[in-house]
Amino acid sequence: MSIDNIIAAGVSRAVKELYGIDTDAASIVPQATRKEFEGNLTIVVFPWVKAARKSPEAVGKEIGDWLVDNEPAVDRYNVVKGFLNIVIEPTYWNSVLKHIASDADFGITAATDESPLVMVEYSSPNTNKPLHLGHVRNNLLGFSLSEILKACGNRVVMTNIVNDRGIHICKSMLAWQKWGDGVTPEKAGKKGDHLIGDFYVLFDRHYKQELEELMAQGMSKEEAEKASPLMAEAREMLRKWEAGDPEVRGCWKMMNEWVYSGFDETYRRMGVGFDKIYYESDTYLEGKEKVLEGLEKGIMYRKEDGSVWADLTADGLDHKLLLRSDGTSVYMTQDIGTAKLRYRDYPIDKMIYVVGNEQNYHFQVLSLLLDKLGFKWGKDLVHFSYGMVELPEGKMKSREGTVVDADDLMEEMVSTAREVSQQLGKLDGLSESEIEEIAETVGLGALKYFLLKVDPRKNITFDPKETIDFNGNTGPFIQYTYARIRSVLRKAEEQGLAITDYTAVVPDEKEIALIQWLNDFAGVVAEAGRNFSPALIANYVYELVKLYNQFYHDHSILKEEDAAVRSLRLELSAVTARTVKKGMSLLGIKVPERM
Repeated sequence: MSIDNIIAAGVSRAVKELYGIDTDAASIVPQATRKEFEGNLTIVVFPWVKAARKSPEAVGKEIGDWLVDNEPAVDRYNVVKGFLNIVIEPTYWNSVLKHIASDADFGITAATDESPLVMVEYSSPNTNKPLHLGHVRNNLLGFSLSEILKACGNRVVMTNIVNDRGIHICKSMLAWQKWGDGVTPEKAGKKGDHLIGDFYVLFDRHYKQELEELMAQGMSKEEAEKASPLMAEAREMLRKWEAGDPEVRGCWKMMNEWVYSGFDETYRRMGVGFDKIYYESDTYLEGKEKVLEGLEKGIMYRKEDGSVWADLTADGLDHKLLLRSDGTSVYMTQDIGTAKLRYRDYPIDKMIYVVGNEQNYHFQVLSLLLDKLGFKWGKDLVHFSYGMVELPEGKMKSREGTVVDADDLMEEMVSTAREVSQQLGKLDGLSESEIEEIAETVGLGALKYFLLKVDPRKNITFDPKETIDFNGNTGPFIQYTYARIRSVLRKAEEQGLAITDYTAVVPDEKEIALIQWLNDFAGVVAEAGRNFSPALIANYVYELVKLYNQFYHDHSILKEEDAAVRSLRLELSAVTARTVKKGMSLLGIKVPERM
């Protein structure tokens, strides 16, 4: 039993004996005592004050006295208003450490066949351009959230919806047909997604030039946009695609395959993946069918022009278009179709969409519509809404080719990691293959940690120079500390220094602080799952390595002559390393064994 549970159980017994109050121990949640007060754990006594008919201070003192007399883990206490600050008997922390060390999965709850099935959708790329920095944050958040939910005992299905149809796809296709001269990724020596992205930018360049020429002839911008022959060709291509034209569909299929091959390469390097991928080209017709079904049931209505709408004014929203007058679908329709297919494929208990905060309203509407259409998880769907990633010089624009490409970014991070690590002498004596592996681990770890340590709801300004630093709240600082601990443990093994009994050792303040923080891991994982926040894990691990470095600075480990004291410190080091590795893996970050 963890120390938190022991204290909660003791307090539950105390209030029963003292005041005759039945309180479930599970409802008593000890908190870490604030630094300005003496103590390890704090209990709020206000819930029992009314029934006890005594002041908060008196209740705190009576419960404190009872714990000192009856609970061996409690050494002493102090009361500040309605807060009972408990000091744990120092040697008791050794049994807490032993308990954590004995459980290889401490902090992780395994799923069972009865566990809730949670589906997490993330990535959602368009097939007209490569993944960029914004996608990187989305992918890392989605993957990390999935890992955290698994660690909280859920069954998790990771899904991706690929936006593979629409006018934006036709723009790239048309540009390739007009100016591509039959080029392929192999001929160009480029990843397929990069090649298609080039043609998307090229279309926009020609389109802007065409608008300028039309406006020079006296047209307004709006008139020029309507008269643009290039845009008319793109719209005609979309019409042909929707009609199943073999030539257009053949070109679309070929170019999409190029893009998927490029995406897969990026996903592999990023370390993310999916259990199931859905495609808008498969889901939009399903969505139309579901909307027409809703129309028959009176959930939706049709306007005179033939368009189909949902009236959400009774829910505090507005009227929402679901099918245009020409029968074509909108994004909302496609999302309904995707939901239908997912619900058919999996008995989902909860659905989480990892999508930027600019889509907040969209998901309010989607939740209501899915609920009205009979999806049991519709009302409770979660829009994991996150902030945008910007550069020091401002926002990124795909059409203008000013985005930070995900592949280029990862390559730059790995290259910078190699350079910085060599300058600091952290790669001395390693083989070239080891250097490459460490550079990859540190570079990508720096990128992932920087994007995940911030509250997901906040916007981020991304500056690569800030991320690769072996000091401060960064991925490399954590990775280097892990490698340092692993080095200590390897040397102990080489010297034959085994971990023996340390129960009688009186740990000092820094050792206790480290054990208590290790003990908090399970609670942090649970809280990160409840709040959908990888940042809680990231900052927990950072605080853990800070505490370890303070302990390491002040305590001899391998040279400690007292075998019991040395054993305590080796156990502390081993459990810290394991917890760091576990925490970082929940963020999708690897840690190097040596550095």
